[in-house]
Amino acid sequence: MIISASIISLNFLSFEKELQQAEQAGVDWLHIDVMDGQFVPNITIGPLFLPFCRKATKLPLDVHLMINNPENHIKNFADAGAEIISIHVENNPNVLRTIQEIKELGCKAGIVLNPGTTAEAITNILPFVDLVLVMTVNPGYSGQKFLPEMLPKIKKIRKMIDQINSKIILQVDGGVNKETITSVIESGASAIVAATAIFKFPEGIKAGTDALRNN
Repeated sequence: MIISASIISLNFLSFEKELQQAEQAGVDWLHIDVMDGQFVPNITIGPLFLPFCRKATKLPLDVHLMINNPENHIKNFADAGAEIISIHVENNPNVLRTIQEIKELGCKAGIVLNPGTTAEAITNILPFVDLVLVMTVNPGYSGQKFLPEMLPKIKKIRKMIDQINSKIILQVDGGVNKETITSVIESGASAIVAATAIFKFPEGIKAGTDALRNN
């Protein structure tokens, strides 16, 4: 199980310290949620932030673009140090071309589905991606409650991946914590994104990471 720790919930006054604690706790990736206030209601950060992440940690930078016209910004994020760049299927009419551009720039390419988007929406894209990210909350804000109604979709996408004998990573993001992670894993996920479950865990970052690992 790959654990990608989302920086959306860390304390930015202790930015470097908390990223180093996450790395020492054994998380695998650093998840960077990029929001533009248009595709989703919240606004977060841009590519200029990635070099600071790279200086603070050696963890792979797992970038999730929740923005309009992501095809206009791929190169900036790749140049800034992203190893994985995921885009939504809902907001890019030339999604396959964007996926190809991500790969041409030397990054792994991911495709993301919002809760209201069916698994079938990525059928023709699946052979071209390295990762599928299933949102189990409506994207935009950290700390939302996990939507168990998304579990059948995770199972369906796991079956779709297995049918093409692919090594595609199936990632789940949204309300994943020590209570919900078991059902996510049982549904076929091979990676999870956690924000509050790591950076706001009452006993600290290491304990939060261990709580996820031990389920």
